[in-house]
Amino acid sequence: MIRQWNEESLDHRNALLYAMGINEEDGKRPVIGLVNSWNEMNPGHFPFKDVIEEIKEEIYKQGGLALELPISGICDGICSNTPGDRYTLPSRDLVAAEVETVAELNMLEGMVLLATCDKVVPGMMMGALRVNIPTVMLTGGYMDPGNYKGQMLTLTHTKQAYAAYIGGQMCREDYKEVVKNACPTPGACPFMGTANTMCAMAELLGFTPGGNASVKSRSPQWHEMAKEAAARIVKAVKEEERPLDFVKKESFENVIRYMMATGGSTNSVLHLPSIARQAEIEILPQNFDEISREVPVISAIYPNHKTYTMADFDLAGGLEAVVYELHKAGKIDGSVSGMFGTVEEKARRGGPSKNQAVIRSVDNPIYHQGGLAVLHGNIGTDSAIVKFSAVDPKAWKFTGPARVYDSQDEAWQAVLHDEIAEGDVVVIRYEGPKGSPGMPHMETFMAAVLGKGLGTKLALVSDGRFSGATGGLAIGHVSPEAYDGGMLAIIQDGDIIHIDIEARTLNAELSQEEINRRFEDWKPVKKAAKGWLGHYRKNTTSAHQGATMFWDCD
Repeated sequence: MIRQWNEESLDHRNALLYAMGINEEDGKRPVIGLVNSWNEMNPGHFPFKDVIEEIKEEIYKQGGLALELPISGICDGICSNTPGDRYTLPSRDLVAAEVETVAELNMLEGMVLLATCDKVVPGMMMGALRVNIPTVMLTGGYMDPGNYKGQMLTLTHTKQAYAAYIGGQMCREDYKEVVKNACPTPGACPFMGTANTMCAMAELLGFTPGGNASVKSRSPQWHEMAKEAAARIVKAVKEEERPLDFVKKESFENVIRYMMATGGSTNSVLHLPSIARQAEIEILPQNFDEISREVPVISAIYPNHKTYTMADFDLAGGLEAVVYELHKAGKIDGSVSGMFGTVEEKARRGGPSKNQAVIRSVDNPIYHQGGLAVLHGNIGTDSAIVKFSAVDPKAWKFTGPARVYDSQDEAWQAVLHDEIAEGDVVVIRYEGPKGSPGMPHMETFMAAVLGKGLGTKLALVSDGRFSGATGGLAIGHVSPEAYDGGMLAIIQDGDIIHIDIEARTLNAELSQEEINRRFEDWKPVKKAAKGWLGHYRKNTTSAHQGATMFWDCD
């Protein structure tokens, strides 16, 4: 057994279990926690209610006792463009602490983690690696794409439609119909955003059944995966298989390789370093950039493609088909193993792409480099991140005058009211991990830019971050952030900014003498933060180091 109980402590625990109807014989079984983020405010997690009893029954059949332990499961979209968005990234660290707490406090023998969405999957992974008891995960699958008047819709299209409505390009009735039809079923939003990127991460790190990252929510296949996960955790508990037995640096590098091939979310540059740190493995932005130069983009779904969604990706073979194509070309390490076999076995199960328009071979890529790039210059001396697979190649090199705002809301109002011109480089600062605090999404601004047809005509540079669905020339995670005295803090309206994605550079046209002069009078903008946000501001690292309170694990 993983846990060592003395007789008195075990009897004391069992007395409480008996109060809830558990009998003496069942109290002798290994207790496996079903760490469940199900709630009624998150469509990505809503389906877990359908499958929880199936998991319990399978675990019992295999000799374990499954007990459900609910924890936080926020949906980023619920609070988008509100003050609540400051809580989304800090919630990842909260989830990590919750997993650690319920596992250690309850002396669990193993865990089944149930999560789908942007911050919950990485938070659970962080907690699981810290606790290091037998663990598997089941992610919730993708939702159907929406449709209105023959146009594919996702959640992010509602923001674009709002900008078009405010700008007079769309009537109110059509805007409201877009809202009603954007999310037709529960599941993860059906684009290559953070949720689906993180579900792929969980599978490639070895925690979820094969194909779980690209399966439709509530489908028969998804239900079978739930039973597979349940059976596997009991075996892992009996054999004392722990996450750190199989999670290695090569595991994280494989995740990055997959991300580059599929144009995964920029948020991964925050999450993967933070997760790896819990295993005492160093992953930093430069690891992403090095791999980006080796692994081409071979699959593009929204926002990297105008119409393809997770439904198309699934039909083409999904994650396992991408792994097959990468493995065939020597672009992924097939020897890496996990709870459900090796990456090479995953590649063999996947086989070649069933639709070369959606998932291509490596010798016929969409782009010859990966989907993310890490920029450096006098802006972003540590790093800045761009998802260039979602940027029109015409905008890969961009120069323009700065338009500076100290919050996303100010910039959003400006673009809605046509106060930002073509050719501008919009700077949104004091939205970083410490500055906001919480590093909220800048997706609302960029969705308005796209809704007004300005996607290739202006640029955004910010110390905030983006939704995985963000398209256009959007550069985020600028580190050091403005609050910490990064270069963004002293940029002024009219300063010329040069962006060159292929050269990986981001610079303001300012002399060092002028930079020094401006910093002499600089004081940070300090936005109000109390309670949890105040604690996060005091303890978080920079975006360059994952924007986490748990960078130092001791």
